[in-house]
Amino acid sequence: MRIQLFSLLLLGFFVQLSCKEYIAEDPTSFAIPFENSQGTQTATYQEVIDFYLLLAKEFPEINVQTIGKTDSGHALHLVTYNPDGDFNFQKIQEEKAIILINNGIHPGESDGIDATMLLFRDLAQQTFSIPENVVIATLPVYNIGGMLNRNTTTRVNQNGPVAYGFRGNARNYDLNRDFVKMDTENTKTFASIFHLVQPHVFIDNHVSNGANYQYTLTHLFTQHNKLGGGMGAYLHKSLMPNLERRLSDSGWDITPYVNVFNRPPETGFSQFMDHPRFSTGYTTLWNTLGLMVETHMLKPYKQRVRGTYQLMREMIAIVDRDFEKIKQLRTKAFDTNALLKTYPIQWAVDTTASSILNFKGYTADTVMSAVTGLPRLRYDETKPFEKHIVYQNYYCPSDSIIVPAGYIIKRGWKNIMERLTANEIDFFELDRDTVLEVEMYRITDYQTYKRPYEGHYLHYGTEVTSSTGKIGFQKGDFIVRTQQDGIRYLLETLEPEAVDSFFNWNFFDAILQRKEGFSPYVFEDVAAQILRENPGLKDSFDLKRNAEESFAQNGYEQLDWIYKRSRHYEKAHLRYPVYRILKNSRTEELLKN
Repeated sequence: MRIQLFSLLLLGFFVQLSCKEYIAEDPTSFAIPFENSQGTQTATYQEVIDFYLLLAKEFPEINVQTIGKTDSGHALHLVTYNPDGDFNFQKIQEEKAIILINNGIHPGESDGIDATMLLFRDLAQQTFSIPENVVIATLPVYNIGGMLNRNTTTRVNQNGPVAYGFRGNARNYDLNRDFVKMDTENTKTFASIFHLVQPHVFIDNHVSNGANYQYTLTHLFTQHNKLGGGMGAYLHKSLMPNLERRLSDSGWDITPYVNVFNRPPETGFSQFMDHPRFSTGYTTLWNTLGLMVETHMLKPYKQRVRGTYQLMREMIAIVDRDFEKIKQLRTKAFDTNALLKTYPIQWAVDTTASSILNFKGYTADTVMSAVTGLPRLRYDETKPFEKHIVYQNYYCPSDSIIVPAGYIIKRGWKNIMERLTANEIDFFELDRDTVLEVEMYRITDYQTYKRPYEGHYLHYGTEVTSSTGKIGFQKGDFIVRTQQDGIRYLLETLEPEAVDSFFNWNFFDAILQRKEGFSPYVFEDVAAQILRENPGLKDSFDLKRNAEESFAQNGYEQLDWIYKRSRHYEKAHLRYPVYRILKNSRTEELLKN
């Protein structure tokens, strides 16, 4: 990780060269393009960076750092506001709560970019009550490549701004699907920033439209049951309702993210489940309270930016008030995670529990399309309504695993170790060849999507069987303890049945293909001998032939069935190359050395 602090001399020189193009006639106003255009334009990438550099030059409470790199070739910027002027995050962690704001993950959704510029300016100029117990950090633009790909046409449903960035990054990845698989340089740098800052609260600013309704603002908090424990209860029972109330008192009604597409929301909907591929799903793995802000893209741009600004102000006020409680809950969550015995890896909507929303929508009609001649959905904004609808915002585990004491990963899987290293996971190497008793998985079933998804053909519905046995490991193989702050990250990525496991993201696809096989004309004689020497196997074989007509008519399948049950079948096929160290086993002693 490379961190560069800008000197005031360099800042001054840079600002003189590049900030004149957009600063208002009175430079002390720090007006931005959004304001100068009466709320119709968003800043370009260079205008954003120049703005923060100018703020850092004028206000010692603002600090700008460049960190790492992105697929665009540009470094990411981290901008921090601390009224104390101290930017040592390790020290800040001991004294205050930290909020990290992410903007421009989808640069066409630029509301947060402009709103955060306004927020940092107003914090620096002290135009509202300054928080005493909160430090605010932001990634002004996360998807730099997408923001540089500026256009006026790709957000076909969106009501402004005039021009904006593109959803895909410089390599056309959707960065809000990349937090676990880490295909991009952006995500690798994000991980280094996240672990540097260690935020207590994470806000990711977005824009969306799956339906039409009266709200400008919707919130997508990380799913509270999945977050779990005291933090999940605090988020669900205190943080979320307090934010809703404060925004309502400020004239900004807000509702949970309307998780529907091409159907009226008044029929009810469920909470969006933020798996670890998403930003808030990823940050949750380190006990950070996560919130995606989703403004409604049909509302005027000026209104959306102002709403995002107000939401961030209200969140800052809540965290400023509750900072001690939030810090204590996060510390306790890490302590509790260290004692986990089981861990849920699959979730389902809890049909026995739900909430009732007093929802403000528009009447939906089905009319004939003038384009297709088929029925289409249309919302009538002249017919607003307010009614109670069912909101399913409770989830329960549908599958769980027993938490191991640790994992052993053979040294050849460097792509896995690179991702663990990027996330500051502790591990060590075996110092000699040895045989250890471990639990091992064999992949018994999985499905694969037929269409590419973010550079992968994603697996799902993965099933495994487990067994214990002695395996030979080599010097240099990696030992990973689970009892560390990254335990949830390890379980979500290394357990193959988890939704966003490294297995499901294709990192272990090489084990799915057999490397050795047989020629039927040669193996026929070998197969006959195997059956003669194994009466029990022959009984099973005959039973299957008699019971299954298709099997009885397929000679190759019969030979393959025998082959897979012989000593000739390769052990590596479908054997998952991450081995579990069971608690209270002799191998666990290795972790204590």
